[in-house]
Amino acid sequence: MSEIVLTEDCMRLISQFERLTGAGSRDCVIDDRNNRLIFVVNPGEMGLAIGKKGASIKKAMEVMDRKIEVVEYSQSPDQFLKNCFLPAQVTGVEFENNEEGPVAHVEVKPEDRGIAIGKEGKNIFKAKKLALRQHNIADVTLVTDEET
Repeated sequence: MSEIVLTEDCMRLISQFERLTGAGSRDCVIDDRNNRLIFVVNPGEMGLAIGKKGASIKKAMEVMDRKIEVVEYSQSPDQFLKNCFLPAQVTGVEFENNEEGPVAHVEVKPEDRGIAIGKEGKNIFKAKKLALRQHNIADVTLVTDEET
């Protein structure tokens, strides 16, 4: 497993996020392309991160002046990938090894394909980035039910 190297910026942002929401965070990705911060919160702390009616995350977005997305960590690579693609419904995850390392083929319902990809590919970008950082998964591809 590769070490996750947190920059000083990321450590500062994680500390600020934890102070604002009360949720523990194990990783932070600064996504300048989509002007957002992505936090990987500890298992079971998604509710804390979001807060009642989204109050905690809204407050954090105002204070940090950026869109914030949170993904709940899971030790299980397939559950983690399912969490990355929420609210899209993942119906299956298969792993295959190639020269670069493990590749995850994530199956989503055809009607959720757009959600899974996201505007300008931002959701698939998030899943690929986090899968690599958290579980050493070299690539993530999307397949829909009718392709299998």
